[in-house]
Amino acid sequence: MSRYRGPCLKKIRQLGALPGLTTKSPKDPKDRRNQSGSWKKSQYRIRLEEKQKLRFHYGLTERQLLKYVRLAGKAKGPTGQILLQLLEMRLDNILFRLGMAPTIPGARQLVNHRHILVNGRIIDIPSYRCKPQDTITAKDDGKSKVLIKNSLDSSPHAKLPNHLTLDPVQYKGFVNQIIDSKWVGLKINELLVVEYYSRQT
Repeated sequence: MSRYRGPCLKKIRQLGALPGLTTKSPKDPKDRRNQSGSWKKSQYRIRLEEKQKLRFHYGLTERQLLKYVRLAGKAKGPTGQILLQLLEMRLDNILFRLGMAPTIPGARQLVNHRHILVNGRIIDIPSYRCKPQDTITAKDDGKSKVLIKNSLDSSPHAKLPNHLTLDPVQYKGFVNQIIDSKWVGLKINELLVVEYYSRQT
């Protein structure tokens, strides 16, 4: 299944807030789920929606998300937490959380167009997994810095998570540590995502 390129607000109305997908918000703040009256969702649908929320927020294809779930399942520790850590430590997500890009698709474009350096090397793979002590900077040319400056100036971002540090003057970000689950940028029940995939196999 390919990456979603359809209307973003439609997905927000279906799934709730997806800050990584778009900066837009619905004109009608009422949640579709509150208008459903006595209609009750099945357990399958609840798990499916949590999985879709994860997928659309981080801008993943179905195949990519399944790969991350399998990777998390092989690691030591709670699968759900490790899954979120793997997704949050992606380069495109780190750029978004630092405020260097307005959305995760915007961050992906910055990386694809070779505007971003990690530890002094150009990285053009959005899924690159950042590690503690990594330094993320704009390429040393005018266009790269202008794009990042515009994002930093355009709208005040939420409080920076404690695993990241930003130097807005130098257009530089630092990864201090692996993210703690309480700083994940999405309200999600990751256990339901793991359950969804465990029942598919």
